[in-house]
Parts: sequence; C-alpha cells; structure tokens
Amino acid sequence: MDWGTDLWDQYDVIDKHTQSGLELVEKYVKFVKERTEIEQNYAKQLRNLTKKYHPKRGSREELECRFSNHQAFLDILNEMNDYAGQRELIAENMMMNICIELTKYLQELKMERKTHLSEAKKAQQSLESTYKQLDSSKKRFEREWREAEKSAQYAEKTDQDINATKADVEKAKQQAHMRAHIADECKNDYAAQLQKYNKEQSQFYFSDMPLIFNKLQDMDERRVKKLAQGYVLFSDTEKQVTPIIGKCLEGITKAGANVNERNDSIALIEQHKSGFERPGDLDFEDYSQGINRASSDSSLGTLSTPKGPLELLGKNKSKPFWLFAKKSKLSPSPSSLTPFSTPPAPSPANGPHSPKFGRDPLSYCLKEINKTVKPRISSFRTLRRTPTVSEDFGHLPPEQRRKRLQQKLDDIGKELQKEVDQSEALGKMKDVYEKNPQMGDPASLAPQITQTAQNMERLRGEFNKYEVKVPLLATVMYCSQIVCDPPLSPDGAQSDEGTPDPSQAIYAEFDDEFEEEELVPPIGQCTAMYNFPGASEGTIAMQEGEVLSVVEEDKGDGWTRVRRANGDEGYIPTSYQLSHGAI
Repeated sequence: MDWGTDLWDQYDVIDKHTQSGLELVEKYVKFVKERTEIEQNYAKQLRNLTKKYHPKRGSREELECRFSNHQAFLDILNEMNDYAGQRELIAENMMMNICIELTKYLQELKMERKTHLSEAKKAQQSLESTYKQLDSSKKRFEREWREAEKSAQYAEKTDQDINATKADVEKAKQQAHMRAHIADECKNDYAAQLQKYNKEQSQFYFSDMPLIFNKLQDMDERRVKKLAQGYVLFSDTEKQVTPIIGKCLEGITKAGANVNERNDSIALIEQHKSGFERPGDLDFEDYSQGINRASSDSSLGTLSTPKGPLELLGKNKSKPFWLFAKKSKLSPSPSSLTPFSTPPAPSPANGPHSPKFGRDPLSYCLKEINKTVKPRISSFRTLRRTPTVSEDFGHLPPEQRRKRLQQKLDDIGKELQKEVDQSEALGKMKDVYEKNPQMGDPASLAPQITQTAQNMERLRGEFNKYEVKVPLLATVMYCSQIVCDPPLSPDGAQSDEGTPDPSQAIYAEFDDEFEEEELVPPIGQCTAMYNFPGASEGTIAMQEGEVLSVVEEDKGDGWTRVRRANGDEGYIPTSYQLSHGAI
C-alpha cells in the first residue's frame, strides 16, 4: 500500500499530514532545548552550591580536612561537582546530537516537501491548461458546426426559391460548403485536443501524482524514523553518563564509609598534643610557722618543688592552674618570674654535677626548656595576637615541635637527594662532553655544577642544624618530666629524710635517676652503618661497623638509645644503625 495508489485523490490530506509531521519535529526540538536549559541551570546551581560550602584556601575548614569526617564532606563536595559536570555533559550532548541534528534535518525536509508540492502544482497547472484548450476547441467546433448547418439550410432554401437567381443559389452553396469545411476542421482539432487531454490526464493520475505522493510518503517515513532516533537519543544520552554518575554516588557512599571516629580523635591528639606534664598538687603553706616566703620562692632548696612545666616556664607559682580560666586583665607581679626569665644558677655546694650533662642537671633542664619551649599561659584559650614564629619552631609545644622538626628534616632530606641526583647527572654529562666535544662544551656546565654544589652544602648545613635539635629536644622533654615528678617514698609522700639540705636531695634524686637508667639491661644489638659525630648534647659518637647495645628503641622520633661496651650511653639516628634483634 502506498499513497500514490490508495490516496490518489487525497492531495489536501497528504499536504496537511506532512505539514503536521514537520511541526511535530519542531515541537520536539523545542522540548529538548528547554530540557537542556533545565540541565544547565541545575548543573550551575550544583556548582554554586559546592563552591559555597567548599573551604577557602588557608581557612580553618581547610586545616580541619585532616579529620576523616571533614575530608569525607570535602569528597562529597568534589563528587557533587563531578555530578554537575555530568549534567552539563547531558545538556551538551542533547543539544549537539538532537537539537542541532534535527533542526538541520528539518530544514532539508522542508525544502524537499516544498519541491514535491511544487512539482504536483506544476502537473496540476499543466493538466488544467490542456483542459482549457480542449474546452476552447470544443466550443469552437460546436459554434462552427451550427454555422455550417445554418449555411446548408440557407443554400437549400435558396435553391428551392424560384425567385432566387442562379448566382444567389451558387453563392449560397459555396457559403454552405465553406462552413462545412470549417466545421470539419474544428471537429478534427477538438478530437486532437481531446486525445491530448486524455493522455495528459492519464499521465497525471496514474504516473505523475502517484510518483509525487510516493516521494512525499518516503519523505514522511524518513522523518518519522529520524524523529524516533531522536526519541532514543533522549534516553541514551543520559544512559551514557549513568555509569559515571553511579561512580559519583559510589564515591559519596565511600566517603561516608571512610569516616573513622577513632582516627579523628587520634588525629586531634597528634595535632594538639603539647607534651607538657599535668601540674602537680599545691603545697600547704603554713603561715603560722613564720616561713619566709620570699626566700622560699626564690630558693631551690625549699620543700616547694616545681609542680610542672608551666611553673618551669615562668608561671606565677602563687596562682593555681585553671584549664578554662579567662585571661587575666591584671598585670603580672613584678616579683614573679617573666616567661623568658632564666632561673638562677645553683651554687657549687648544692651537689656534684651530673655525669651525663657535665653540669648541674636541674639548671641545665630549666635553661634548655626556657630556650626551646614557648612559655604557656594557664588557659587552653590562645591569645588573640599572632605568636612569633621562629625558624626552629620554638613557638610550639615540645611534642609539636619535635614533629615539625622531624618533618623539616624529611623535607630537607628530599631536597638534598634531588640536588645529589642532579649533581651526579651533571657529572655524567660533563664526562660525556669531555669524551665527545661535538656534543657540547664541558665548561658550559660549570655554573650549574657550582650552583648545585652550593645548594648541597647549604642543605647539608640545614640538615645538620635541625638534626641536632631533635635529640636535644627529646632530652629536654625527658629532663622536664624528671624535674616535674620527684620520687615518692613508699608511703606515697615525698621523702626528705637523710637529706639535711633540700637542694642536695634534688640533685641526689637526679643522680639516682641517671644511675638507674645506666643499669637498664640492653634489649638488643646494632651495628653502625655510617659515622656519626655525636656533637650535640645527649647523643653519642659512633664509627662505621661499631657494634652497640640497644637500651631503648625508637619511639617514633627517629632516635635510638644505645650503650657502648665501656658504659657510655647516648642517642644515635635510627637510620644510621642496623639492628641484629633482641638479646
């Protein structure tokens, strides 16, 4: 079945149907365009939303991303941003594959339809023109035939008229004969026009118009097929990005699953652990005994031993330590120690020097803590003014400072390794240039080699400077714990029996502590892989290949405590020794 055979007389129906099909294509293109605008606006709003809640660079929220719950929220924002990108991709593909393609195809269909309708109109006009000629010839034949009949009747009547002359009869016969001849010619012309019209009409209804209608049918079927493909693309465009959208959603689920509340708590501890000891109990000051408080506060030989590192750092001893106390608006007493004041050096009569430090241990520890640790106020709330940041991180608490120093060492080590690799590469290149001068001038590498050597020397100096600070800080933290926690008697009270001079008791306690440390049995052995000078306090020198006894393992700070055969103890870098296992 086709339009040319079954709808040969439904020209108007076919015209309206094809026009309606083109209008449907236009309507669908408009629908998809509005859909793409919705997708673009949706993606834009999602991007603005993620940008609004994304932490600013250097803000507090960005610093808190080390916690898993904060990092998970940041991952969700990133996944939503990717999700918005997929919505934009849907809009772009729909616009390119559906709207633009169908619009272009629609214009082609309109031109094709116009051509087919123009051909049908021309065929119709040609048939109508032929029919007009047929009708004209028919009317002429009819008119001439009547005139011929009249002329024949007149000639016959004249011939029978006795009064008519022979000339009149002859003239009437000639006129009748001429009219009859003209009528015969009109008859022949009419017959020819009729034959021509019938032929054209048959051509019009059985060939021309069916062919045009079939072309319109083919055009309309192609339009329907193309439109159906557009319908399918409407779905496939979104299906293509569905796996990626699924990955975005899976990423959000994974971000939620990666949240670990325990690790967040540990991260907070690692970030803000100061390394200080808790303050001890306050001593009872019996004013009824008439104790000279001035000498008690300024002497190291009183019963009031330091209660903790806050007092060692210059905290006013007459005030208790409050965790959540507000900042005092009163100025400190002039008689109290300033945060950066150095405690008075003890007299030589106060006891022998510690064999480990080569000087009075208490004075040494106090001095080192004052030099290396930033004074703390009696509150967890920080001052609103920005603290002074020092190169050796002296503004940080001991624990945080140790971590930052170790991180600094790692960074310098990486930079130094890069410079070493570059120096080796330049050396190899120089050798190649010397062996093959045509490849380059060895002298051109001299500035780079010199600069690399200078960088290596500078980095080695910085590495040694920070390398010395790490064990020194560990020693100072250890000493501060000894000073803040005096030994207790078996009944739980601080014992002062047998020590007529309290200051002597303090130094005796230090000596006992160090003697006990020297008696700690070794837990393993190690062999020195490199030479180590051991120039800083608390460290010990070693030679490559030397076998040492391990007294204390590395606790995460990069240092191991070892002992020589002669009894000397100290710290060495963990990476410089090869462990042989436990004894």
